[in-house]
Amino acid sequence: MKTKHLISISDLEISDIIDIFKTTYKIKKLQKQGKKYTPLSLKTLAMIFAKPSTRTRVSFETGMFQLGGLAIFLRGKELQMGRGETIADTARILSRYVHGIMIRTFDHKDVIEFAKYSTVPVINGLTDLEHPCQILGDVYTIIEKKLEIKNGKFRIEYLKNLKIVFVGDGNNIVNSLMLLCAKLGINLTVITPKGYEPDKNIYNNASNIAKKTGALISLSNKIEDIKNADIAYTDVWISMGQEAEREKRLNDFAGFQINRDLLSKAKSDCMVMHCLPAHRGEEITNDIIEGKNSIVFEQAENRLHIQKAIMLLLMK
Repeated sequence: MKTKHLISISDLEISDIIDIFKTTYKIKKLQKQGKKYTPLSLKTLAMIFAKPSTRTRVSFETGMFQLGGLAIFLRGKELQMGRGETIADTARILSRYVHGIMIRTFDHKDVIEFAKYSTVPVINGLTDLEHPCQILGDVYTIIEKKLEIKNGKFRIEYLKNLKIVFVGDGNNIVNSLMLLCAKLGINLTVITPKGYEPDKNIYNNASNIAKKTGALISLSNKIEDIKNADIAYTDVWISMGQEAEREKRLNDFAGFQINRDLLSKAKSDCMVMHCLPAHRGEEITNDIIEGKNSIVFEQAENRLHIQKAIMLLLMK
């Protein structure tokens, strides 16, 4: 890849994205065939977690093992950073021990600073602003389900005919989704209650990119704008650190649930996505997440394969 780090979807050129998708196809196919593939033998990934995790930790740790390397789990509060050591010093030292660093934390600026001083690739495993690995895996899942892939090749221009509708909180998932859809020419409508729109700077950036690719990136407060959606996507209304806002958010998001009535307004074959964990009965009903149109668990699985591709391309 042209980029050294993966902090934001903005870091990626179209050629980088295509390389990630092609490598994901190859890696996933080899795993399904039961073939050993260990190109990262004797390499080590440090994984720094300031936030709890299920999918991110297990997928990165398992992925590194399957590629022949070692992943080291580091709780942020147990590092010397938790006792006052600077991000810059920690980045310099870890760079001398490992071949790559994955960080899951709160402040996006911390990951940017870490990458500034790191001499090895840094991967954003999630911040409050963006979640690039999740969104790359999500769009790869859409390609698998909506487009024909032959020998790792697909027609990227076919993505331009798709309409994704995100319903819910304009959070880090939406920020990364806007950027990737804009780069790939995918139409995206983000439906949120007033006051919960995505990051304004990222929206403006995505809109400018979309002018070049022909994508339509739009914001709405009207649930009816799910009309003609090929993919309906949602996420929790109350993210980590927002628990004190629970009652207010439940009230504000009433009417923005992915349920049978709402999906009836989309295309009949509209696929349903959720990045998980799900609060069933809040942002999505149980019958929808378990229904025939749900690809929630396929997208969760593809976190493993997409991240293996990212690590391979950055750390080989």
